[in-house]
Amino acid sequence: MHAVNDSNFEDIAIRLFRFQAENNPVYKQYLQNLKVKPDQIEHLTQVPFLPISFFKTQTIRTGQWIPETEFKSSGTTGSQTSRHSVANLAFYQQHAVKTFEQFYGSLKQYHILALLPAYLERAGSSLIAMIDQFIRASESDHSGYYLYNHEALLQKINALNLGPRKILLWGVSFALLDLAENFEIDLSRALVMETGGMKGRRQEITRQELHAFLNQKFNTKVIHSEYGMTELMSQAYSQGFGYYRCPPWMKVIIREINDPFTYLSGKVGGINVVDLANFSTCAFIETQDLGKLIEKEQFEILGRIDNSDVRGCNLLVE
Repeated sequence: MHAVNDSNFEDIAIRLFRFQAENNPVYKQYLQNLKVKPDQIEHLTQVPFLPISFFKTQTIRTGQWIPETEFKSSGTTGSQTSRHSVANLAFYQQHAVKTFEQFYGSLKQYHILALLPAYLERAGSSLIAMIDQFIRASESDHSGYYLYNHEALLQKINALNLGPRKILLWGVSFALLDLAENFEIDLSRALVMETGGMKGRRQEITRQELHAFLNQKFNTKVIHSEYGMTELMSQAYSQGFGYYRCPPWMKVIIREINDPFTYLSGKVGGINVVDLANFSTCAFIETQDLGKLIEKEQFEILGRIDNSDVRGCNLLVE
């Protein structure tokens, strides 16, 4: 998995596609309905991506195995949630560490302060499973979760701010906004990671507006972001300015919204994700997110496609 690179990505992806086309009953039926013959697929641009909504109504698995756990999406009140069967929780957690460290170096460099109230208040969050492992991997007695106790978080930040380790403040968007509105905190030496959107708790604003406000209140130059979802085993990261990069085993392709087999570069369209770590479920996911390729290695997330459910990553298009 972690030996994947630009030169062998497509070959591995096509081999995985053919395997999943034969051994994933839901994906196999979907391809048959499209009259697609897997043995004739030679390039990623020919691969049909499974609509992400299938995770709400179907059990998506390649092969026969018993899940160790199941991740559930947040959704909104009354909405149907996605479910992602996980064959091996330890693999997911170790893989998430490997992905993060590709971009940010060893977790042992950080005290991880997690401000994730919406996620902590429900079961089955893939993000909490990931942060649990990050906290363990940091080997810091100061790493931990905060729900709504901003005063305790502020005291911890002030105590750690001048220490040798860097603070990694990982927060859901609405909670970071609440924190910024109530306190002016010097996080100039910290790394602030935003994820998850407003979760229906606050009015949606653009990512640029959110980051500008947080930078002003936190005395930071950039706000980092994580792009992940219940249905994926891998994550992409933005190290500032809303430009995301994928790890070597993950790729984003932008599709024309009204023609899923027409692909775009430099224009806004729907985000398709190839995640080779989804080898036990489906590695080819058609999301309901809007995005744009900036260059070969970077992309932006610009909101949600009209009529799609409000999900965690939702931020309005400017």
